[in-house]
Amino acid sequence: MIAPSLAPLRALQLENIHPDGTAALVGVGFDVECRKGALEETELVAALDGVQVLGIRSTTQVTAAVLDAAPDLLAIGAFCIGTNQIDLAAASRRGIAVFNAPFSNTRSVVELALAEIIALTRRLTEKDRAMHAGRWDKSATGAHEVRGRRLGIVGYGNIGTQLSVLAENLGMQVWFYDTADKLALGNAKRCDTLEQLLSSCDVVTLHVDGRHGNSGMFGAPEFAAMRPGAIFLNLSRGFVVDYEALRASLESGQVSGAAVDVFPQEPKTTGDEFVSPLRGLDNVILTPHIGGSTEEAQRDIGRFVGGKLADYVASGATSLSVNLPQLTLPEAAGEHRVVHVHRNLPGVLAAINGLLAADGVNIDAQYLGTRGEIGYVITDVGADLDAATCLALEKLPETIRLRVLS
Repeated sequence: MIAPSLAPLRALQLENIHPDGTAALVGVGFDVECRKGALEETELVAALDGVQVLGIRSTTQVTAAVLDAAPDLLAIGAFCIGTNQIDLAAASRRGIAVFNAPFSNTRSVVELALAEIIALTRRLTEKDRAMHAGRWDKSATGAHEVRGRRLGIVGYGNIGTQLSVLAENLGMQVWFYDTADKLALGNAKRCDTLEQLLSSCDVVTLHVDGRHGNSGMFGAPEFAAMRPGAIFLNLSRGFVVDYEALRASLESGQVSGAAVDVFPQEPKTTGDEFVSPLRGLDNVILTPHIGGSTEEAQRDIGRFVGGKLADYVASGATSLSVNLPQLTLPEAAGEHRVVHVHRNLPGVLAAINGLLAADGVNIDAQYLGTRGEIGYVITDVGADLDAATCLALEKLPETIRLRVLS
């Protein structure tokens, strides 16, 4: 007979994850190691030896090579919105669940965007720097209220929609463009093309996701299509914008001001040098990827993602996983829970149940989900499993990963 492993569980958390993310894992028996910065590929491979759960934010890159070298890894938590820093296909092929926080920092990002829109519209950055240089300039030239001005939102997801509502409350006219068919909130106007939005709006702000198709989506042609003197913001992904083209547009006056929070290459740790063609411009606000960096957002992200990781390891629950079939599970109905990740091919469930029946094991409850090429079945059983049965389940040609939980 075989019982679930009682070996200590280990987690590695990088990039200053909130303590609530650690507490969630400690609560289910993890020994958690926390590090401040991100790790390069070779460093990460070495650090993952014997680790079951990895927690990262936006900088650490989890490649297929890293996953190949981490056979013990069960789950990855992206303590942020994006997951483009993780090779999701490779994780799925290895039965590694990935979780993120798609909603937790929405308000924080929106508030930063609004603050920057107001600051740039009022030319506060230029006034501030002039004052620090000892120069008094009380002129109103080029400074405007945001009330009545047109805000163009590119990407109408969780952040874009909340920004839409709050901007309307400030009296702005909201236009938006999204490749998907999205419901307009309030009085927001949907644009049929990106060009329509760019030519119509006083402020353009990007809130697109990290899919590869968005790489380089905003460059010289898009800046040229904007209304002369418009303001530009990017709080989404660094790789979607050509920043050399943005600098040229700022220097020519085509774009009157910009705020940027994300960059194609970002320093690994606090104190490292930041390099960008946008440095040194008085009409540009540069922030170090802090859109979601409020105490409130980080606390909620830590609690949310840490809880998802803990639930997955302890019970197999995959609700809101970004890559595995999503199963929301009740408490285990039997003595043990058999967690089986497999290639989604016909006959797998029958094969699993046949092996359990041959061992004389009764099934108390069973849950199945599929997602593309991946299948996921949870089976609650009322007795221990024979070692030979567990080995047979592992040896099924479709099996990716097998776990037995108490």
